[in-house]
Amino acid sequence: MKRSVRPIFSIMFIVAAAATLCFRIIVSGYGGAGDFFYRSNIGDKQKRSPVFNETILRFAAVDLAEDSFRQDVEHLVSGNFRGLGNGRQRSFLWSGKYRIDIRAKSSKGVPVQLRSPEFYRLWLDFRRYLQNWWRNHRFRPDVMLDIEKVVKILNPGGNESVLDSGMKFKTCAVVGNSGILLKSNLGGVIDGHEFVIRLNNARTRGFERNAGSKTNLSFVNSNILHLCARREGCFCHPYGEKVPIMMYMCQMIHFLDYVVCNNSSNKSLLIVTEPQFDVLCARIVKYYSVLRFVKETGKSLDSWAGSHDGSNFHYSSGMQAVMLAIGICDKVSIFGFGKSDSAKHHYHTNQKGELHLHDYQAEYDLYQDLVERPEAVPFISDKFKFPPVVIYR
Repeated sequence: MKRSVRPIFSIMFIVAAAATLCFRIIVSGYGGAGDFFYRSNIGDKQKRSPVFNETILRFAAVDLAEDSFRQDVEHLVSGNFRGLGNGRQRSFLWSGKYRIDIRAKSSKGVPVQLRSPEFYRLWLDFRRYLQNWWRNHRFRPDVMLDIEKVVKILNPGGNESVLDSGMKFKTCAVVGNSGILLKSNLGGVIDGHEFVIRLNNARTRGFERNAGSKTNLSFVNSNILHLCARREGCFCHPYGEKVPIMMYMCQMIHFLDYVVCNNSSNKSLLIVTEPQFDVLCARIVKYYSVLRFVKETGKSLDSWAGSHDGSNFHYSSGMQAVMLAIGICDKVSIFGFGKSDSAKHHYHTNQKGELHLHDYQAEYDLYQDLVERPEAVPFISDKFKFPPVVIYR
């Protein structure tokens, strides 16, 4: 009798387990509007048991561009514009109406334009911003715990939804510029988020059905501001003059553009990313890039730099915008990231290829971890709680 009962109980146990598994799959796979290829609802019960490659961690912690940054800062603070080590020497530097001819020198070796009282005041501000930035350009693992303070800057008036969520935006959309957005019909989904971040001044007019039209923050690299600074009044506002602009500094000389535009008739808010946040993003991207490089090629770590422009390698605007959203939002949705053989590189341009100084595939690996196992993201303090992340395509 006992022997005949055992198979029945075994079958009942297997059926119950299968039903439970199917229910979990159905619940976790529910996607709402739009299709996406990764989804995760992490909640407060996060398991942090990552297995990191310690050798790659140490390698990723070394900033190959640090010496170049230091030299540029020293030259710029002393007024030596000719000593910049970025390999992009010009006979002049400009920011708006200010043109600095580095060939014309005073008796003290300082560009003659610095003797102008108006520009000299701006140059003093430029030096102050640059020195403060460099002083704080260091690694701090708990920097993500402070990112939510940015919400107070971006939302100075405050609103009930932000206050209810503990000074974070309830839902955020980070909109990339990939051609996969075309024919996606996700514009309404994007605009339905409380806070929408767009990258590098990508156009929305004519693309509203697929890319949406709402913009709460324009996130750019400083090369964009450098181009905008040449326009009257530093105009850099395809989304309207009231939309704040946040940027990370690609070159130290771009602090001059920041200072000039801050002192122009420009009424919008200009924000430079915290240098400690920059360092964190740089380490994370390098870790994923090196990890992928070693797995795919089997080559030594020393060979990695040659495949990604060495000291010029850095994260993309999209990557840092995603990390910003992770810190200031309760839920994060990512749109327009990824590529397809049948899609344009950018939905709004005819650009053909990618920049080698970015490793987009490594960044996609990061996004997958943010969705599926955020505990695997290195260099971030265990005290930080990751929000749920969804990636649409």
